[in-house]
Amino acid sequence: MSIIMEKDETHKIIDRMPPNATWDDLMREIYVRETVECGLADSKAGRTSDVKEVRAKFGLP
Repeated sequence: MSIIMEKDETHKIIDRMPPNATWDDLMREIYVRETVECGLADSKAGRTSDVKEVRAKFGLP
């Protein structure tokens, strides 16, 4: 799922980065931001699983 980018938020991300930041640093920040936003959207829409269910599925304690 892709979230629409807001230019103002993108500028804020760049402005918070150190002067010696690389393109890879910027891409990582964007990736993390998008991943968190998608996770929150999934949670709000009820598209998540309980930790106990996931642990049971994979045979974890």
